[in-house]
Amino acid sequence: MKRRTTVLSDFKDFVNKGNVVDLAVAVVIGGAFGKVVDAVVSLVMTSLLAPALKAANVSAISAWPAGAVIVALINFIVIAFVVFLIVRGIEAMKRGERTISAPTSDPQAQLAAAANRLAEALERRQL
Repeated sequence: MKRRTTVLSDFKDFVNKGNVVDLAVAVVIGGAFGKVVDAVVSLVMTSLLAPALKAANVSAISAWPAGAVIVALINFIVIAFVVFLIVRGIEAMKRGERTISAPTSDPQAQLAAAANRLAEALERRQL
């Protein structure tokens, strides 16, 4: 007999999948990270661009006609670069773990295999 599924049970099964929870955590952390980066970019860009902005009689980048777009592009570039550095570091750690965890062959087994290959080569040449 077929089991009848409800929307609630289907939703419960969907949420209990590991990827959904991981994605939710990533979205929350990403939102918080975006706010931090936005604050840092605003602080740095304000201090770096203050003389240029004063010379142009502009109080902030966002006061320019395309200022909001410029600020968003700067935020995107900074966030993308930081994520790149994080992923690069994680990949380097994974590569290091792979080289460390690579099983080393038994020296006696290697020697026996080499002796077998030598004996086979000698038999082929009939030496």
